Amino acid sequence: MLADLTAGALEDARTREAVRPLSDVERAALARPAALSALTALAPTDSVRIIAEVKRASPSRGDLAEIPDPAHLAALYERGGASAISVLTEQRRFKGSLDDLEAVRATVTVPVLRKDFISTEYQVFEARAAGADIVLLIVAALDQPLITRLLHLTEELGMTALVETHSLDEVHRAADIGARLVGVNARDLSTFELDRDLFGRLRASIPADAIAVAESAVLAPADVTHYRAAGADVVLIGEALVTGDPVATLTTFLEAGS
Repeated sequence: MLADLTAGALEDARTREAVRPLSDVERAALARPAALSALTALAPTDSVRIIAEVKRASPSRGDLAEIPDPAHLAALYERGGASAISVLTEQRRFKGSLDDLEAVRATVTVPVLRKDFISTEYQVFEARAAGADIVLLIVAALDQPLITRLLHLTEELGMTALVETHSLDEVHRAADIGARLVGVNARDLSTFELDRDLFGRLRASIPADAIAVAESAVLAPADVTHYRAAGADVVLIGEALVTGDPVATLTTFLEAGS
């Protein structure tokens, strides 16, 4: 599944590049105002921080919400206390777009994450050109030389990489490249099976100077409490927010993680 998603995202990026060449996207990226600091916005505190996700669909759950106005939803997330906004830009299975990201960036004042299956420099430049402050890099989808190169480019553009892992070996790989924002995804992107306890098993191996992000398997306040007790600095939440009242849900989740 992960290989298919990455290949599809790459094919779509190449289609966009045929219309808008790298040189144009690079100029647009460099013309953007400076990216917001995700490391500041997500810095550990006495309570958990939340990255709230704009997510219409997923391969595991199908359609979740139409979200005709992603910017409005993101504004509600910010009002509810989210420290950053994640925007799915993968179009085939998650029904997102870079237009969603641009609309969100123009509306909120917190950092914005481009959540996609990124494997090329073009996609990193695209992210900055659309206003992203954070870029997702998935260790399982990238070999070590490539993820190192993409992380360095991300940082050269003033953004932060959220380096996503799903095993002890992948956490070590994230540490080896100096990742400052390390995610542990409870969902195995090869099988889409969930293991909510995975974060707790890997937490001690995340470098002490890195911010630890728990991803997936968050449907109720108890899940936030569980991750916070396991040492999560940040929890990324999608489905639970798009299928209910986002402000009220965020309020209860933040209380559960305090």
